[in-house]
Amino acid sequence: MPDSQRSELIRALPYARRYARALTGSQSRGDLLVAESLRDLVTQVPGKLSARLELYRVISRKAAFLEEGEDNRLHALSFPQRILLLLTALEGLSSSQAANILELDEDTAIAEITSAHKTIRSVSQTSILIIEDEPIIAMDIEDLIIHCGHTVAGIAHTQADAIALARETRPGLILADINLGEGGNGMEAVAEIMKNMTVPVIFVTAYPECLLTGNTVEPAFVITKPFEPLTLAIATYQAITGGVPVP
Repeated sequence: MPDSQRSELIRALPYARRYARALTGSQSRGDLLVAESLRDLVTQVPGKLSARLELYRVISRKAAFLEEGEDNRLHALSFPQRILLLLTALEGLSSSQAANILELDEDTAIAEITSAHKTIRSVSQTSILIIEDEPIIAMDIEDLIIHCGHTVAGIAHTQADAIALARETRPGLILADINLGEGGNGMEAVAEIMKNMTVPVIFVTAYPECLLTGNTVEPAFVITKPFEPLTLAIATYQAITGGVPVP
């Protein structure tokens, strides 16, 4: 593999981890999928896609193989639709790029994405606890959550408030900012909450690459701040349904 492609792969790693974690619903399973995909890519002759897109392609192919035989009746979206939504909404790829990764023609990919957009807003409704220290941002997130069809369990501006509200409301999902300013730390709040309940969590940060190193215990679901309603919708869907059951 040329040095230029190796360098591009290294730069793409944080985003590949984000994609694989969201796809599998787990940091450990997602990072393992990325590591296996990297090993395959290093020994392959460079393809037509960029190094980053080739990495997404191999991850998607391996995940699709692992998905075979699973009961997809539990999912409102097909597996290709979930991949297409993650690639376009979470990773910010164009429909053309996503189509190339899945080896689909673009018209087919667009049709699947359009169908998935209609479906995603009508499924996986739940109550969401917002952990965000900035009141204006919290209000914007609240509007997005309601727009996506969810209910708001509560809004916590500090670490202590988050722990208390989670205990009181028992939310179906937690949407947490990392940095709560003088009010504490979102990850520490979630860690404390998890001592008494199990609930899916999506972390929100302006610097996602800092949480996607693969070197420490890190979130399974990370979205970039600011985010669009569809990004929240697909992340919520994957968090609630649990992703791909990679062994």
